[in-house]
Amino acid sequence: MKRRTFLQRIGSILAVLGVTEAEWLTLCDRYSQALAQPSQRKLALLIGINQYQKSPALAGCLTDVELQKELLIHRFGFVSSDILTLTEEKATRKSIQEAFAAHLGQQVKAGDVALFHFSGYGTRIKSGRFTDTVQNALVPANPQDAQKDEIVNYILEETVRLLLRSLPTEKVTAVLDTSFYAPSTLQPTGWRTRVRPASAEAQLAIEELEFLQQLRNQNSNPNNAVILTATSDSQQLAREILFSGFSAGLLTYVLTQYLWESTPATTVQFSLSHVGSYMHKLGSNQQPALFSDDKSQPKALTVEKLLLPNPTVGSEGVVRVIEDDGKTAQLFLAGLPPQVLENYGVNSRFTLLTGEQLTLRSRTGLTAKAQISKIKPETPPQVGQLFQEAVRVLPKSVNLIVGLDAGLERIERVDATSAFAAINHVGTVVAGEQPADCVFGKLSDNSSRYGLFSSGGKLIPNTSGEPGEAVKLVVQRLMPILPTLLAAKLWRLTENEGSSRLPVKATLEIMNNLSSRVVMQRETTRTLTREQLENKSLLTGLSNPTVPISSRMQYRLQNQSDRPIYLMLVGLKNNMNAIAFYPWQSPGESTFINSKPLFQQVVITPGETLLLPKNVIASEWMIPGPAYECEHQMIFSTAPFKETLGYLEKSKYPITDQRPFGGLLKPLEIAQALLQDLHNASAVKSEINITSTDSYLLDVKNWASFNFDFQVA
Repeated sequence: MKRRTFLQRIGSILAVLGVTEAEWLTLCDRYSQALAQPSQRKLALLIGINQYQKSPALAGCLTDVELQKELLIHRFGFVSSDILTLTEEKATRKSIQEAFAAHLGQQVKAGDVALFHFSGYGTRIKSGRFTDTVQNALVPANPQDAQKDEIVNYILEETVRLLLRSLPTEKVTAVLDTSFYAPSTLQPTGWRTRVRPASAEAQLAIEELEFLQQLRNQNSNPNNAVILTATSDSQQLAREILFSGFSAGLLTYVLTQYLWESTPATTVQFSLSHVGSYMHKLGSNQQPALFSDDKSQPKALTVEKLLLPNPTVGSEGVVRVIEDDGKTAQLFLAGLPPQVLENYGVNSRFTLLTGEQLTLRSRTGLTAKAQISKIKPETPPQVGQLFQEAVRVLPKSVNLIVGLDAGLERIERVDATSAFAAINHVGTVVAGEQPADCVFGKLSDNSSRYGLFSSGGKLIPNTSGEPGEAVKLVVQRLMPILPTLLAAKLWRLTENEGSSRLPVKATLEIMNNLSSRVVMQRETTRTLTREQLENKSLLTGLSNPTVPISSRMQYRLQNQSDRPIYLMLVGLKNNMNAIAFYPWQSPGESTFINSKPLFQQVVITPGETLLLPKNVIASEWMIPGPAYECEHQMIFSTAPFKETLGYLEKSKYPITDQRPFGGLLKPLEIAQALLQDLHNASAVKSEINITSTDSYLLDVKNWASFNFDFQVA
């Protein structure tokens, strides 16, 4: 198709409708709807650029392209030949626009699905030489025949929107994993940011301005393209999450991981409360956004028909290669939650849908080698088969990793390394070079004060030292909080909502005089039948993960299995104070001996729905102020939590302070006891050739773990 013919199909863009944070929770609805619905053809153009001539190299953009491509092929039925990728030096402004015209503009027809993805730098620039209007722009790779330094070959975000609107189909989606505003200062962080500072001297190439004007001048019927952006606020930064051996865009990884592990159905609603929760737990203020010109688009969307190999199956990954005469498989691990992937142990097991078992032998980044245990020799495993988690192996030697900010002076890093080395279960790395759970560095607004930050750059409350305070003194004051952060890291490793085979459901509700309002809901969907999935009700109460101060709360817990299930609930307040639900025995059930409180197992009988708290006094559970962030980890098991309650009973709690939630003493010991209890409940067979002294072995049939992350305001 000639350029002029292509441009004649371009329509003028309507005013873009910004969407609130609540509406962001329907992102997976829109994304999966656009990708999974029946169509004549599905085409994608994926752009990823790590290496730039005039900016520090990024690390996760090529990974993003790989993650998206594998997701599209194995979860949404795209054909590999219909996915065009442009990476590194090939992704210039000219080549991107020509590829859009040839691969999407020339081929897409009415009823087709079209996807555009960009991972790389974004920036801000004046949209013309004689105007003060500043616009967002994508930064392509620099062409070899670069012009004057002040002339830049950026692609305006407006150009991208107009190109998307030109396609003759209603099924158009774009993912922009980048950001545009560069702050003058940044808090210490272990992650790269995808933004190039704006330059006052930079001028757009005349070719881009002419192309944009041609797009604006066309008059055709626009479609309702949807754009998913990595940030919802101009001040936010798109970040890259760092793993051992690879990086990825935070938005791309969390989005694709959730869609891998989710269990779709003929009619389904994907809730991105999970995605927001993951981003927050990983220490980022980044909040993605959804943009669409269709103001009438309903908030609850459904997929009428999914073109998947097996529409009721979620997975943790796909078989890429069969080696060694069918004895070994190379796996792509795309469906594991980010906090779990980094600590996933050798000898973990997966099962194929055909029954074969895969035993993990090694892992490098997202790729793993596994030994195949054949069930039916006549039907060996095949490339492209999906697999599901069966046994999770977690090492007992997990430490809290503190990243030392690269901005620290050499003597400061030496002092910090020495001080942290004296603390048990704590290790140090250089932030940004290796994965870290938190970062030690200087406050951006005061270079004489040190503090502890999340890996995404959020200052952990009450961790900053006094001005001029020595490094070693600051680290010594941090000693009480470090075991709490490690404890939270351990209980987050139990999260398995996507892979658990224990049928349970938990709902967080706000109570009022007449009814209750759903705040968040978690459920092990992999345990549901196809009929249950198809009849699964759409929840409208998941759009606002905020709990008002002084409101009354409760958890509604449903045991949908045929055996008793036991519960423990622990959590964090403001990312620093450990809390727990204490299963006190009521005065009518026991007496206190020597002023020592007693605990009881929280057990949910088969088919029972339990309200927590469940007695009359506890039902008046009021959420105190002032505003804070809260995270609850709800852990279910098929066996009693004997080790955990044993540790609780050893601690001295005042009898008069028997509130349903309270501060947790010795959180690290409690977290270790929780993992030991789950290990004991799993009773994994002895063919796994490791000892229980080295690792925890957790069977997905015997435990479920949900994370509830919300704001109190």
